[in-house]
Amino acid sequence: MPLYLYNTATRRKERFEPIDPNDVRMYVCGPTVYDFAHIGNARPEIVFDVLFRLLRHRYGEGHVRYARNITDIDDKINAAATANRESIRDLTTRTARAFHEDVAALGCLPPTVEPRATEHIPQIIRMIEALIASQHAYRADGHVLFRVASDPDYGKLSGRSRDEMIAGARVEVAPYKADPADFVLWKPSPPDLPGWDSPWGRGRPGWHIECSAMSETHLGWTFDIHGGGLDLIFPHHENEIAQSVSAHNGRPFARYWLHNGFVTVDGEKMAKSVGNVRTIREVLAEVPGEVARYAVLMSHYRDPLDWNDERLIQAKHALDRYYLALRHAPDGTSGDVSPEFLTALEDDLNTPQAQAALHEMLNDLNKATGTAEKTRLASELRASGALLGVLQQAPEVWLKGATGETADIDALIDARLRARQAKNFAEADRIRAELAVRGILLEDKPGGKTEWRRAV
Repeated sequence: MPLYLYNTATRRKERFEPIDPNDVRMYVCGPTVYDFAHIGNARPEIVFDVLFRLLRHRYGEGHVRYARNITDIDDKINAAATANRESIRDLTTRTARAFHEDVAALGCLPPTVEPRATEHIPQIIRMIEALIASQHAYRADGHVLFRVASDPDYGKLSGRSRDEMIAGARVEVAPYKADPADFVLWKPSPPDLPGWDSPWGRGRPGWHIECSAMSETHLGWTFDIHGGGLDLIFPHHENEIAQSVSAHNGRPFARYWLHNGFVTVDGEKMAKSVGNVRTIREVLAEVPGEVARYAVLMSHYRDPLDWNDERLIQAKHALDRYYLALRHAPDGTSGDVSPEFLTALEDDLNTPQAQAALHEMLNDLNKATGTAEKTRLASELRASGALLGVLQQAPEVWLKGATGETADIDALIDARLRARQAKNFAEADRIRAELAVRGILLEDKPGGKTEWRRAV
């Protein structure tokens, strides 16, 4: 079945046809590393990781390039470093490392390339020089600004009128601007802030030009997919298009634009003033990363997602059922992805429908009686789960956890069995209750065998 993706630029679902099937290219806006990433930041990482996995499945692992940048020069970074009384280098190193740890715990594959803004200053300067030479940009009071009026297509991605764009953007009111809508490509840096020498004096790049230069460097002038959160459509992605198309003599930028929906927490917008910002790190202290990942994928990526405890409970229960079934299934060789599951993913990454297909596989596995059939279904379940980034752990590791308590728990279970054999049911119940307090659930099987797993 063909792969269909909803293209924000055309506002319709389109058949995905890469420029070169042997070199499929995707760019996704990554983190600005000034603080721990929150669950809203986690959503695009998980969503586009699923797309990355799907593209590799369709075109081959060696034929997909996924670039996800790191913004390591930004006014927010400067302000956070000052507030924390640490150097900018220490801040960005620490928070970038935390980001990598967090998204790895969420099961995200590393991107093919992860460019950093500070490592692309020469490319940024060259792109700005090209924009000035073609009169799409101009110098003013130590700044370089993009001339919005020079791009007749500006605003098409967001579908906003000029007045809406000016009102909707945090447009800096500055006397040196030729037009209020013009935006900064380069700005002067005082001695106490990071800066680089340029034809326009010592300074630093604006946010938007960084992504244009990095995507050009690693994916070329025109590439297949550009992704990010809904909040980036305007002004960031709108400005990226204007800069890149203008710098490349009108050549197209990205052919498909994908944007994930917003995340709320218990029905409210995340905000520090409300006190409901949930960092990925805080969530991982409560539940395994696979639970958080599965919970994100319970909603279609373009729909709003409300983060709440009930969602996490549902995700944990679902994964427990899969791993319990896999615990009792024979290990097999790599299986094929379920056609129904793949059809769901190929329909604009319909992960809720894909999870429904996983559930049907689970039902079939639980009903299967023959060893060969169980092996085939378990292999199919694992292969399909791999495209979502789930169900890849050993069932015993998932159900019991990789801790040093296993021997102690097994000893208590043996003591309970002996108490039951001696008809000392009060002692057996006491041991079961003690284990329950520790979050250990017991399941008595025929023949006197008892299996256990962790409740959390």
